[in-house]
Amino acid sequence: MPRQLPPLLAIRAFDAAARLGGFARAGDELCVTAGAVAHQIKQLEEWLGVSLFVRLARRVELTDVGRTYYAQVETLLDGLERTSTEVRRWSDDEGVTISALPSLVTRWLMPLLSEFRREHPEVDVRVLAAVPPVDFARDHVDLAIRLGSGGPYEELISTPLFQEQFVVVASPALLDRVGRPVTPADLFKMSLLHDEYEARLPAQMDWARWFAQRGISTPSQKVLAGQHFSHSYLTLEAAAAGQGVALQSDVLVHDLVKQGRLEVLFDPPELGAYRYTLLSTYRSSERLRVRLLAGWLAERAHDFEASR
Repeated sequence: MPRQLPPLLAIRAFDAAARLGGFARAGDELCVTAGAVAHQIKQLEEWLGVSLFVRLARRVELTDVGRTYYAQVETLLDGLERTSTEVRRWSDDEGVTISALPSLVTRWLMPLLSEFRREHPEVDVRVLAAVPPVDFARDHVDLAIRLGSGGPYEELISTPLFQEQFVVVASPALLDRVGRPVTPADLFKMSLLHDEYEARLPAQMDWARWFAQRGISTPSQKVLAGQHFSHSYLTLEAAAAGQGVALQSDVLVHDLVKQGRLEVLFDPPELGAYRYTLLSTYRSSERLRVRLLAGWLAERAHDFEASR
């Protein structure tokens, strides 16, 4: 038996008019005239046998039944849009979109992706630098790297990458100018650079925790004062420019140390409370190119952990 569905073009016109608050605005979105929208909605009203809008002199308003109907139509169309977007991305003709924290993108992911592109030129990679929790469908994301306690991540495939470890770094130019600190307490005489960490990561390593874990009490908050930065990559650029000493995750400083722009001052590193995890949906993981990049990143993370 065939489905008893309303005219679908009329549903689209109704959605636009209800969402935008008028026939003219709906027509602009749909690239048709306001009269064409009005005609489609009239067809839908005749099919349903109810009035969906009250026509006023200069505007239209949803009727009570129109508001009820729109709430259901909006939910159904949102679901159709999300599912259709996901299905379109199943094709391996599509690129792979990965989302990660801005500092990890800048200091770890971008250098690696140039190597991945050389090995797999057939895979186009789109990178999103983002802090909030990812909405895979809304943001059209295939893979995401997030910092946290390690899960559990419900309805997602999660692959642990590496635990954060923190080191103190400074530029060779700064050390030549003010001298190399011999003990951690010598850092009190230097300018300390700070990250402004997210509220959702309350146990993130900072200078007060680092000194406490080394058994050193800080004389006063004034001693810990210094420049503050919204992202770790900005803190690291300030450190490389000789503006002070930074406390940073070793994965973020690795390239800068390798290039000779920064030096690690004290060993061993301090273990952080959080770890980086690679996430994907089960549907995204059905795509060969997504699995290829995910596996490749997991291998690079394993190599980094082995080199610590």
